Amino acid sequence: MSNTPHELADDFPEHAALISELKQSDAHFAGLAEDYHALNRQLHRAETNVEPMDDFAIVELRKKRMTLKDEIYGLLTGANA
Repeated sequence: MSNTPHELADDFPEHAALISELKQSDAHFAGLAEDYHALNRQLHRAETNVEPMDDFAIVELRKKRMTLKDEIYGLLTGANA
């Protein structure tokens, strides 16, 4: 498994410009993006053993990250419509 951080612009390269725009113009989107990045950083530190945690906690963080990512994707695709 790769321990590369999941950055939104890397995960959704086709929406990179929109991500940047929404971070500046939409407070709700900006908050979700910041929550995603904070969670992503925490998960990355756990996966690389900088701040180790048990497997259950890592799985829970991954679920939260996926939920945020799904919500962000929904906003990205809805904003494009």
